[in-house]
Amino acid sequence: MGTVSPVAGGHTIEGEDVVWLRVGAALEAVARREAARLAHRVGLSAQRIAEVELAVTEAATNLQRHAQDGSLALRVVTLPDRAAVELLSLDSGPGIPDLSRVLADGVSSRGTLGVGLGAIARCADTFDMHSLPGRGTVLLARFWSRRAEDADGAAEPAVAGLTRPISGETVCGDSWAARTEAGPDGQVVTAMMCDGLGHGPLAALASERARAAFRTHAQRSPLDIMRALHEELKGTRGAAVTVARADFARGTVESCGVGNVSGCVVSGGKRSALLSLPGIVGHHRQPSRSFQTPLDPDGVLVLHTDGLSDRWSPHDFPGLFGRRPATIAAQILGQAGVRRDDAGIVVVRPAAP
Repeated sequence: MGTVSPVAGGHTIEGEDVVWLRVGAALEAVARREAARLAHRVGLSAQRIAEVELAVTEAATNLQRHAQDGSLALRVVTLPDRAAVELLSLDSGPGIPDLSRVLADGVSSRGTLGVGLGAIARCADTFDMHSLPGRGTVLLARFWSRRAEDADGAAEPAVAGLTRPISGETVCGDSWAARTEAGPDGQVVTAMMCDGLGHGPLAALASERARAAFRTHAQRSPLDIMRALHEELKGTRGAAVTVARADFARGTVESCGVGNVSGCVVSGGKRSALLSLPGIVGHHRQPSRSFQTPLDPDGVLVLHTDGLSDRWSPHDFPGLFGRRPATIAAQILGQAGVRRDDAGIVVVRPAAP
């Protein structure tokens, strides 16, 4: 998730800076401080800030005590009528065989009180978990500035993205943006995933230019958006980009891709790849055509850069594609991401639980 800006007939959501914190000796203290900073930024009350700090501390403690390796990701989520602090906890094992049991207060796998996960679930406005026994767990907790029942037309976001810079860098060359709009028969989401060539500040500059162009042209077709991106990225390193429009009522994804950003529709345990043409946006090949892919009502659209291995299968993630978009994005990034490159993923799924 990230910042939001109005577009006629809809709104755009853009990837925002993510604070990544690896497991380490001072994880609890650093995470609590960063979470409080973000909570103040979105205007949470003193009580809500205390609840955010509690949840982040519990999540950090769980990682320190139980995970083989892991990270916390903290960021701001913004919708037209409200904002939130979002916490994602990712680890690489050992996983949790029975999530319902560990969410019950008083249960622990190592003799501790076991109140941590239950406390997070009670404090958060949005809470979600997915675990792969033996492989890793993702926890999502979101704290809104306005409760859902108080927000005007508030709904769970249909799209979420997540980026992580290559080890040793503070900025990420991968970025994403999305536009949501209410169509005559249901929600339509147009998403962009951009991989600026290389990594570091120059790759990030190309991605920032791509987001700005998407923001201006988001209401147009994927092919027209890509042509606008191609013009905007001239003079930069260039990028690999895929733009895809998911219309769940009509049952189609229209996409236009140049370069090695992977795109697919996941449905019924199968993965249907989106076609992409070779080239570099801003340098080689003017985008020339778009493609149509069927989309079932329960389908999930996934776009990701080559900072994630493309060898994953929906069967590797039992139960994941019924979860919230942010949970799906975090689990795939956690399991398929590589630290020797920037990594970015965006997921579209309107029918969240």
